[in-house]
Amino acid sequence: MPHPAGPGTQAIHAGDPAPRPNAPVVNPIVTSTTFYMDAEGRGDLLYTRYGNGPNHQVLEARLAALDGGEDALVVGSGMAAMACALLSLLQAGDHVVATDAIYGGTRALLSSELSRLGIQTTYVDLFSPGWTEALRPETRVVLGESVSNPILRVLDVAEVARAAQAHGAALVIDSTFASPINFRPLEHGADLVMHSATKYLGGHSDVTAGVLVGSDARIGEARKRARVWGPVLDPHAAWLLERGIKTLSVRMERHNRNGVEIARWAQSRPEIARVLHPSLPSHPDHETAARILDGFGAMLGIELRGGGPAATRFVRALQLAKLAPSLGGVETLVSEPRHTSHSGMTPAERAANGIPDGFVRISLGIEDAADLIADFDQALRAAGDDAMEREAAD
Repeated sequence: MPHPAGPGTQAIHAGDPAPRPNAPVVNPIVTSTTFYMDAEGRGDLLYTRYGNGPNHQVLEARLAALDGGEDALVVGSGMAAMACALLSLLQAGDHVVATDAIYGGTRALLSSELSRLGIQTTYVDLFSPGWTEALRPETRVVLGESVSNPILRVLDVAEVARAAQAHGAALVIDSTFASPINFRPLEHGADLVMHSATKYLGGHSDVTAGVLVGSDARIGEARKRARVWGPVLDPHAAWLLERGIKTLSVRMERHNRNGVEIARWAQSRPEIARVLHPSLPSHPDHETAARILDGFGAMLGIELRGGGPAATRFVRALQLAKLAPSLGGVETLVSEPRHTSHSGMTPAERAANGIPDGFVRISLGIEDAADLIADFDQALRAAGDDAMEREAAD
């Protein structure tokens, strides 16, 4: 490209092979598991199990450009990406300081799996200045999420990066909820950024993948672990992900607009006790979000006044939005974290982390905002009518 390109342009063109006459405009799917070698052993050894086939190479170049990194690694899921990141940075006897506002799967990886390898984790409130007291001489990684799942905390990554790196620890940020359109952690001092590409990067709920972006050295170490542990991304999945990324910028524009509009509407509803969205002045990190994010996102958290029963009635009454796990697709999905991402925690643990019964996570799609509001409105009314009928029957 002749000049620094914006993210929308990078999402379409970064990493494309040089054009040549009669070459396809759309990169083809290359399903070969192996590739011819140079007789003298020169050049890379291409092997699909290594995850470096033609579809992977184009995709990784594009993802690196989007997040402002030197290199990227694509693997079979977000959890595979996080595992490769941590395995590349840690060994027995090391210590991790992780945010307590963390995805349940990542917590299980740290607490159930890495602990068996002699790696300890301390969970902290990274939004409190006192978190640095958890750092030990053997701390090698500080792990954060921004925007966090599911309570949508927005971390001042630059501030955490300074403290981590002064201690000699690497900062790893899960930036799945933001996408590279809204936030690029490497620009704020993070050492590695991870995305569950299943979500916004793919964007159509039809591919499972994960990505790491960082320096050549950091990604090189993660790539070594990926080649040993084998979480390869299938070439067809890589092709689907590349196709999804081409529309990331325009999808995020609609996602961001829907998030702001529907969050404001939700604040007006008496059935809702709490609305979490970084665009709202009531959000604890609104000032940070306004300063560092390029968009507030389409993840919305609401807490219904009737607790768990009210949440169940609400999600059952939805017609346009669908009750399903995951997020980041073009369709609107809702879930209760107590039944999905945070089901492994006790009710008391969830409540302590801002996820009481009655909390509903909404991944707003790219439907017309008016249609989504109408659906949420009828579901709230239906849930209220159902509750009154139950009371009358009792």
